[in-house]
Amino acid sequence: MFVLTNDAQRVGVFCAERIGNTAGWAPTATGIGLDRNGVIIAGVMYDRYTGPNVVAHIAGVPGSRWMTRNFLRAIFQYPFLGLEVKRLTAEVEVANTAAMRLNKHFGFQYEATLTDVFPSGDVDIMVMWKQDCRWLHI
Repeated sequence: MFVLTNDAQRVGVFCAERIGNTAGWAPTATGIGLDRNGVIIAGVMYDRYTGPNVVAHIAGVPGSRWMTRNFLRAIFQYPFLGLEVKRLTAEVEVANTAAMRLNKHFGFQYEATLTDVFPSGDVDIMVMWKQDCRWLHI
């Protein structure tokens, strides 16, 4: 059974372990996770909210079938309809081709590259605009 959770502590630990966040989350960060039988299998942490923008950090367990309609609807409705942001930003290490492919599948578009941000190299900044989000009404 799948259950959505807004336990930012559990979701934050899950996401941090998978994306390599060693700095931790801001105290204002929020999260949505997908829990199956007491175990988080996917999560999104929302960080650095500015009013018109929030940064999304998306993680999931490969092969766990976490991209359900309810989860996808929830993770995009929260920032666009709940926080009322105009844009959602994703930061993706250029070397992480799987994450890049996933973000493009979700509908994020390339915006800029930050050079030498991580030990592994560059980071692409990707954006999804509210009017372009196909997940709001599925």
